[in-house]
Amino acid sequence: MKQFTILVFSTLLACFVGGWQLSAQQNPDVSKAQLANKYYNSRIYDKAAELYEQLYETTKSPHYFEFYLTCLIESDQLEVAEKEIKRALRKNDNPATLYVQWAVLLKKQGLPEEADQKLQQAIQSVKPSRNDYTRLANIFLSKGEYACAEQLYLKAPQVMPDENFNYELGRVYLYQRNYSRMFAVYLDLIRTDEKSLPRMESAVQSAFRLDVDHSLRKQLQATVLERMQREPEVTAYNRLLIWLFLSEKKYASALRQQIALDKRGLEEEPMIMQLARIAGQNQGYNDALKAYDYLLAKGKTSSYWYAAKQERMNLLYQQYTDGMPEALSAPELAGQFEAALADLGFEAGASRLILNYSQLLTFGLQQPDRSIDLLLRAMNMEQLEAFAKDELKTALADVYVFTGDVWEAIFLYSQLIEDNKMNELGDEVKLKKARLGYYMGEMSWAKAQLDVLKASTSKLIANDAMELSLFIGNNMNLDTTSIPLQLFAKADLLLFRHQPDAAWAMLDSLQQAYPFHSLQDDILYRKASIREQQGNWRDAALWLEKLVAEYPWDLLADDALLELGNVYRTKLNDPEKAKAYYLKLLEDHSGSVHVEQARKYFRELRGDFDQPSAAETTGDETSN
Repeated sequence: MKQFTILVFSTLLACFVGGWQLSAQQNPDVSKAQLANKYYNSRIYDKAAELYEQLYETTKSPHYFEFYLTCLIESDQLEVAEKEIKRALRKNDNPATLYVQWAVLLKKQGLPEEADQKLQQAIQSVKPSRNDYTRLANIFLSKGEYACAEQLYLKAPQVMPDENFNYELGRVYLYQRNYSRMFAVYLDLIRTDEKSLPRMESAVQSAFRLDVDHSLRKQLQATVLERMQREPEVTAYNRLLIWLFLSEKKYASALRQQIALDKRGLEEEPMIMQLARIAGQNQGYNDALKAYDYLLAKGKTSSYWYAAKQERMNLLYQQYTDGMPEALSAPELAGQFEAALADLGFEAGASRLILNYSQLLTFGLQQPDRSIDLLLRAMNMEQLEAFAKDELKTALADVYVFTGDVWEAIFLYSQLIEDNKMNELGDEVKLKKARLGYYMGEMSWAKAQLDVLKASTSKLIANDAMELSLFIGNNMNLDTTSIPLQLFAKADLLLFRHQPDAAWAMLDSLQQAYPFHSLQDDILYRKASIREQQGNWRDAALWLEKLVAEYPWDLLADDALLELGNVYRTKLNDPEKAKAYYLKLLEDHSGSVHVEQARKYFRELRGDFDQPSAAETTGDETSN
């Protein structure tokens, strides 16, 4: 029994020691691997080679052996490298990568013909599996042997007819800058597998980033149109063309393609709905409205009719609030709201539409009583979710601020803050309440609330809170009296109530009574904002230019420069002036938060981005 116990213990001990030794063999020394990598990245190849050799002996990992060989070659230890390659070839039944290393060595020795032979041996010896082909091709690409990678992938279908390497082959052509061949193989890929379209779009986008002369998009569009004429049954081509149009914000052309597919019975309604939303978010209002109209024309049998009806109405309101020339007037828009609510029904699902309608009644038509009635009725709708009800209550509080019933507004704001401690609406209402304190002249209290909100999880709320807090802080203690700031706040309240003439008069009085106060640049900026709200863009530009000329280094100078660029770019149709103001912002205010936006618009005006092509007007003809 004793001998048996000793035997068992000895066996277990042997297993433990053996297992420990095996583990030590398989797991590399992490610190040694890190040091080897550090030497390699610093191009100290001789020291890296020693460490990689030790790591390979410990782990037998081909990964470390490849690094070891590379370091030997790069440190001109060519004889040692060749010896190691030959020794490895005798043991290795998958020698393809070793032949590539040998070819690199031979090129280093000035023997290109012999190197080409080794590369061909690599291609001939690779095992017929997708992983082995992909791995060898990636090694070819890393060594700059693009032609060999192409040859390998062209050979692959003969060896593995069930595998498709078009995506990988397209990537090789991208390395070679052979874009016509790249487009051809990618189009072959999506012809047989439409599900690979997102992958192709990602690859094509990589090529577009290298598009120095802006010709690749046009080249791809032309190639796609040619394929569509030749193979009209392949819908993947249409979808690719839609993606191209959307990426260029050519929503009308994308919509024509999408409708053409829908008329072919492909049920494109979800995509048309998404297109309408994308166009609307990017101020492509007319194209978005056309998309909604197409869905609505299908009637209530369409599962998207209800959503399209609501979103179309809300888009018309957004067009109005953005001051677009083609927008409906406030009375016309109110009629549209009434008609939409009659079609949809006055129910919980229409709460967003009701919110917008209440805003129009209050601020657009100056009919706050109708707005209050509408909101109170909506808050009693059946099946209305708590959050939606709180949004309606927030709008109601805003109406009370508009009418001057500030205590009722404060009461509602306080309720909302208490009920929404854990969501963004609570912070939004806190900001509204703090701003109301500012309107009422309670500057210290308002600033304290705003300083807390600077930590809000919502970037927009945090930025607005910080901006108003800084404004109050910069202007609150400059005089023994806070009257100038209080007068300015009253002008802001009048603007909130959409009384621009009264606000203008208040600003005039302030400007004349306190000519040396720090609020002078803010007064000019507010006057420009009033003229913008009134659609008087040229007068707005004059006030902004006055601000830039008289207060070039004050806090609002960069804001005024950006706004000037935007006004001349989008409203006054003077791209040269717009470009000059964007450039002045970039040169004089390099630390401004507006630099990125100014640079983007400046580059657009300079022509750094693609111009519309003829393909957008011909694409739909090939699809119908």
